[in-house]
Amino acid sequence: MREALFYCKEEDDMVRCELCPHLCLINKGKAGNCRVRVNHNGTLIAENYGKISGFHADPIEKKPLYHYYPGKSILSIGSVGCNLHCKFCQNYEIAQSGVKGIQLKELSPDSIVNDAMRLKNNIGIAYTYNEPFIFYEFMRDTALLAKQYDLKNVMVTNGFFMEGPLESMLNFIDAFSVDLKAFTEEFYKKITKSILEPIKKNLIKINNSGKFLEITNLIIPGLNDDENHFVEMIKWIKNELGENTVLHLSRYFPRYKLSVPATSSEKMTNFYNIAAEHLNYVYIGNLLTLNGQNTHCSKCNNVVISRNGYAVNTEGLDQNGQCLICRNKIIEHL
Repeated sequence: MREALFYCKEEDDMVRCELCPHLCLINKGKAGNCRVRVNHNGTLIAENYGKISGFHADPIEKKPLYHYYPGKSILSIGSVGCNLHCKFCQNYEIAQSGVKGIQLKELSPDSIVNDAMRLKNNIGIAYTYNEPFIFYEFMRDTALLAKQYDLKNVMVTNGFFMEGPLESMLNFIDAFSVDLKAFTEEFYKKITKSILEPIKKNLIKINNSGKFLEITNLIIPGLNDDENHFVEMIKWIKNELGENTVLHLSRYFPRYKLSVPATSSEKMTNFYNIAAEHLNYVYIGNLLTLNGQNTHCSKCNNVVISRNGYAVNTEGLDQNGQCLICRNKIIEHL
C-alpha cells in the first residue's frame, strides 16, 4: 500500500480523490469508485500499489499499437481496479475487483524494470490489462525508473482522468493506446457509468503533447454502431487529431454483463470503409482479414507492413520508417 497522489482532505476524516472526473468523496474505511483507492483514517491509500495481476511479454501489436516499434515485444503488467464499469468489460475479473479475493503478485518497480531489461527484443513496459491510471503511483514509480534505462513506457487506457494527473503523466509515458468506447454521452453514462467529454479533451491534450497515440473503438451492435454517430466520431478524430491518427476498429463478442450477439463482419467492413475515407490508417481487430491488418502507404498504397496474426514484416519500409516506393514518412518509431 502507498499513500495516493491527487487527493485532498475534507471534514470528518473524509477525503476527495482528484485522480479522475468522478471526484469521489470517500468516507473513512470506504473505497472510491475504482475499489482500490481507500480512505484509511483520513489518508487516501492506493491499496493496489505493487499488486500485480498480469505479467507477460507481449507483441506491441497486442496493445494494440501498430505504428509504434512494429514487430517488437513489450513487457506488460496490470493490477486490479477501474474507474469505469463497462457492462462489456473484457477483463472484468481484475478490472471490476479490489485487492481482496483475488490472487496477486507482490512486485517492486526495480524487479519489473530488471525483467524488462533482460527480455530479448523488448522496448519497455506497457501498463495494461486493467485501467493503469488506477495504479497511478506504481506506474509512475516504475516508469520513471524505466526511463533511466532508456526503456519506453506505454499506457493502455480508457482516457478518463483529470487534467492535473495527465500533465504529470506526460512526463513519463511515451505512448498511449486509448479506448474511445463510443461517441455519445448516453452510451458512456448508461454502459460505462462515466462521461465522454473529459476523454475527448484528454485525447486532444495527448495528441498536442507530441506523445504517440493510437485509438481503439469496440463496435457493439445496438449500442454504439449507429452510422451517423460513427461518422461524427471519425470526422472529429480527423479534425481534432489529424488524418494520420491510427484507429483500430475492434469486433465485439459477448462478455461480462452484456450478451448481445457478436458484431457482424459486414458491419465491421462497412465501418472500416467509412473510416478509411477520412483517416489514412484504419485497422480491424478480432476479425480474420488481411486487408484490415496490413499497413498501406497513404500516398502510393504500397504495402509497407504486412501482418499475419502477430507475425510482422516491415520490409516495405526503410530504416527511417519511410515507404520504399515513394519515401512517404509512415512510422516515427521503428
